[in-house]
Amino acid sequence: QVQLVESGGGLVQPGGSLRLSCAASESIFSIVNMGWYRQAPGKQREFVAVISSDGSTNYADSVKGRFTISRDNAKNTVYLQMNSLKPEDAAVYYCCNFRGSWGQGTQVTVSS
Repeated sequence: QVQLVESGGGLVQPGGSLRLSCAASESIFSIVNMGWYRQAPGKQREFVAVISSDGSTNYADSVKGRFTISRDNAKNTVYLQMNSLKPEDAAVYYCCNFRGSWGQGTQVTVSS
C-alpha cells in the first residue's frame, strides 16, 4: 500500500502564500503522475493540479497563474506552491497518485 503524507497547510491571510508537500512511499514515484485535489465544506472534491512523470503540468482554471505544482523525484515528493490565496481556496487539500492512493489531507484556511 502506497502511503502519501501531506504537510504544509495552515492559516494564511488573503493574498498570502503556502507551500504544500506530499511525500510518497512509492518506489516508482518518478514514473507516475501526481496530483492535488481539494475539498471545501459541503462541496465535492475538485481537481487542482497534476504533474506528469515528464514534468508537464495542468491546472484548474480557478488556480492558474497562482498555484504551481512541482516534484522532486529524488525525494519522492510533490509540492504545491500557492500564491495570492483567496478565501475561496480554503479547503482540505489532498494529494494522489492516480493509482488509487490518497493522502490524509492538509487543511488550508484563508482568512483575515
